[in-house]
Amino acid sequence: MKLSLNWIKDYVKLPGDLEMSRLAYDLTMSTVEVEDIVYLRDKFAGMVVGIIDEILPHPNADKLKLCRTNVGDGVREIVCGGTNLTAGMKVAVSRPGAMVRWHGAGDLVEIKNAKVRGIESYGMICASSEIGLFDLFPFTEEATIADLSEFDSPAGTDLALALGLDDVILEIDNRSLTNRPDLWGHYGIARELSALYDVPMNEFASFVPPTGIPGFRVEIDDPTRCPRYIGIKIEGLSVKPSPFEIQSRIWRVGMRPINAIVDITNYVMLAVGQPTHAFDSDNIAGHITVRRARHTEKLLLLNGRELTLTTEDLVIADDEGSVGLAGVMGGGKDSVLPETDKVILELANFEPIGIRRTAAGHEARTEAAIRYEKGIDPERADHALSLAMSMFAELFPDMRVTGFHDNYPTRLVKTEINVSLEWLASRLGKRLENERIARMLERLGFDVTFPSEDSMRVISPTWRSTGDISLPDDIMEEVARMYGYENFEATRIITSFEKAINQPEMDIDRRIREYLSFRCGMQEIFTYPWVHDEFLDIVSATRDGMLSISTPPSPNEKYIRSSLLPNMLRAVSGNVRFWDEFAIFESAQVFSDLEYSAPYDPRESLPRQRRNAAGAFASPGDVTTLFRKAKGVVETMTRYIHAEPFSFVQETRPSWADDTIWFNIASDGRTIGNMALLSKKAAISCGIKKQAVMLFELDIDALRPLPSRTNSYTRLPEYPWTEYDVSMTFDESVKWQNIYETVTGKKGPEDLLRGVSFVGEYRGRQVTSGKKSVTLRLVIGSLKKTLTSEDIESCANLIVKRLTKGLGGELRS
Repeated sequence: MKLSLNWIKDYVKLPGDLEMSRLAYDLTMSTVEVEDIVYLRDKFAGMVVGIIDEILPHPNADKLKLCRTNVGDGVREIVCGGTNLTAGMKVAVSRPGAMVRWHGAGDLVEIKNAKVRGIESYGMICASSEIGLFDLFPFTEEATIADLSEFDSPAGTDLALALGLDDVILEIDNRSLTNRPDLWGHYGIARELSALYDVPMNEFASFVPPTGIPGFRVEIDDPTRCPRYIGIKIEGLSVKPSPFEIQSRIWRVGMRPINAIVDITNYVMLAVGQPTHAFDSDNIAGHITVRRARHTEKLLLLNGRELTLTTEDLVIADDEGSVGLAGVMGGGKDSVLPETDKVILELANFEPIGIRRTAAGHEARTEAAIRYEKGIDPERADHALSLAMSMFAELFPDMRVTGFHDNYPTRLVKTEINVSLEWLASRLGKRLENERIARMLERLGFDVTFPSEDSMRVISPTWRSTGDISLPDDIMEEVARMYGYENFEATRIITSFEKAINQPEMDIDRRIREYLSFRCGMQEIFTYPWVHDEFLDIVSATRDGMLSISTPPSPNEKYIRSSLLPNMLRAVSGNVRFWDEFAIFESAQVFSDLEYSAPYDPRESLPRQRRNAAGAFASPGDVTTLFRKAKGVVETMTRYIHAEPFSFVQETRPSWADDTIWFNIASDGRTIGNMALLSKKAAISCGIKKQAVMLFELDIDALRPLPSRTNSYTRLPEYPWTEYDVSMTFDESVKWQNIYETVTGKKGPEDLLRGVSFVGEYRGRQVTSGKKSVTLRLVIGSLKKTLTSEDIESCANLIVKRLTKGLGGELRS
C-alpha cells in the first residue's frame, strides 16, 4: 500500500523536526513495516516549467518546430515535434541531465544538448508519457505535448513544485496490515502517528442528513452478511474531470483518476479505508436491496465480465435484478456512465469471509474487496459519508440530496477486556505506572479504568473491535509497542547445562523417515491436511471424531485427516497411471476431537494431534512377494529406529482390507496400527485396476524408544561356515513361524546350527494338493574346527528329523 505524506498531514500535525527516516523507523517498530520511502520530487529532477515565446519552422524538417522557450534562466531554442504547440503555452521542459522515457517506452534515458537536423537543441519539451504523468495528462493523438497552462507557475519553476508533486510516498508491506483493517487508509495511519507522537488529530465534521425525504429505502435480507448499508440519492451532478489536486493524490498512491464522481468514491476509500460506490440513479429500478444471489443468476460487471453467480454470493439489487457484486465491483449497466447526472451513493459494510470467497471464486480481486475481506468496522461509514458529502458539495455546488437511508440493524458492540496488572507486568517483564499505561492506550482510542488495585478494564474503539482486539494479550501488545520494543532492557538469562539432552521421542520420527527412504528405497510424499470425501469413504464409513473446516478449499474436502490413508490412497491412485511399481510413505500429524487412550495434557484445548506414519507398496506382480516385502519393511523398522519391537495380531480387520491378508500392529498389548492388502472393491473404487496395493499405518507417538542401543558384539567366525538349502513339503496350515521355532527350539552343547532363513515356497503339479514346498537355508558351522562334509550332512539330517517329527514334513527328492 502506498501513502502520501502530504495527505496524512491533512489529518495530523506531525512534529516539525521529524525526519522521514525516524518516522519510517517508528512506524515499522510499532505498527506496520515501511518497505520504502520515495521522494516524488526526485523523479522530476532537472524538469521545469517552460513558456513558449515563439514557434518557428524547422529549416530542415517539415514536422519539427523550433520553439523559443523561456525556462527561467533565459530563452532557449528547443526542437520539438509536438502537434499541439502554441505561443504562450506552458510546457514541461527536461533540462540536460534529466531522465525521461523516450516516447513513453523503454528504459530511462538522460537528456543531452544535441543537434536535431542541423539545429542545436536545448533539452526537451516533453509529452506526459515521457515523464510518467500520462494518467494525469492523458492524450489520444501521438506527439501531444503536456499542456500546463492552467497552472499558475512562472517559467523556471521546478515541475514537482508547479504540479504539487513535492511529496513523500511511504510504501507499506501489505502483510503487516493483515490484522489491522483500521490502517487501510491515510486516516488510519494518521491516527497511529497521532498516538505515537502525542499530537492531536483533525476530526471529520459530522454529516447531518436531510429530513423529510420520502420514497427511498434500503432493504437488507441478510444482516449477518451486510451489517450496515447507507444509501444517498444525489442529483445535480455531471461527468467532468475532478480538480487536479484530487487527481494527483489518487495517482500518487497508485490509482488512476476517471472523472469527478468516480474520483470522489476512490478518494474516500483511500482516505479513510471505506470503499464506496456510485450507481447511476436513472438505471436503478425502485429501491436498493442487499440479498444473496439466485442460483445461476447472471451479472455483467463494469469491467465487461459476465459472471454466473451462486447462492453464496451477495449482490446489490434493485426491483429488476442484481446491479452489483456486493463488496467487490459494481455492474456495468448501472454504474457511472457518460450521461450520468444523478447517483445513488453506497457506503456499506460487509462480512469479510463472504467477500473473500466471492472475490476468490470469481477471480475478482479489487481494492474494495481487499479492504472488506480484512473486516472493517461499520462505524467507519460515518467518516466516509462526511468526507464524501463535503467533496460532492465542493465539486458540484448545485447538487441536492433527494434520498437518504441508513440501514444499521445491529450496532457494533465495543470489545471490553479485563486485564490483571500483575499479569501484565509479568508478561512485559517490566512494571509501568497505571497512569502511563492509561495514557498510552487512550491515545490509541481505548477507554481505560481501574476497578481495583490489580485490575484494568479496557474498552476498545469501534475500529479495533472487529476481531483485532479480543484478548488480554492484545492489550499487552498495545502497551508494549507504544512503550517501544527497543526500550525494554535486555535481561541476561542464566542457566546451566549439566549433561547432553537426549530426546529419543523427538528423534524417532526422523529415524523412521530415514529408514523408509534410505534403507527401504521408498519415496516420501507430502499431502494436505484435508481429505477428499471419495477416499475418506473408502477408508472409513463414519465421520465420528473427525474435525471439519469452517472454510474448506472445496465442498468435498471439508474434513481434516484423522488417518493418513485417505490421502495415501489418493496418491497411489494418481501414480498408478504412470508407474507400474512404486513404494511411497508419509509422516505427518492426524487430528481428532476424540480422547485417545494414551496420556495427554488435560489443559490442552486444541484437538488431539498424533504423529502417524503410513506407507503404500504397489506392484502388478505376485501378491505374496508384495506382502512379504511390506511386512519385512514394517517388521524390521523397530530395529533401525531403536524402539521396542511390536507384534502382528489379527483382532479387528480394517474396513478397507482384504479378507485374508491383514494384520493389526500391536505394542504393549494395544493396537497402534494396521497393515493389509487393499481389498479388490476398495481398489476399484480408487481406480486401481492392475496393481495390488499393500498399506500400513502406525501411531508414531505410541512407539516407545529404547533408552540406549541394545546391540551386542559378535566376533567374526574363525572357521568357515556353510550354507545348506533344504526343501521339504508341509501341510498348507503350517506357518513359517512354526518351522522356524521347530528348527531353532532345541540346541545341544555341540549344536552346529548358526542360523536359518526363509528362501521360498512352491505350489504346483509336483506337490500334492493341500501341501506346499518350503525351501529354507541353514547356516552350519563350528567355533572349534573346520567341518567335514559328514559333519554338515549330520547337522542337516538332524534338522530334517526335527521337522519330520514335529510338523510332518517330508524331504523332497
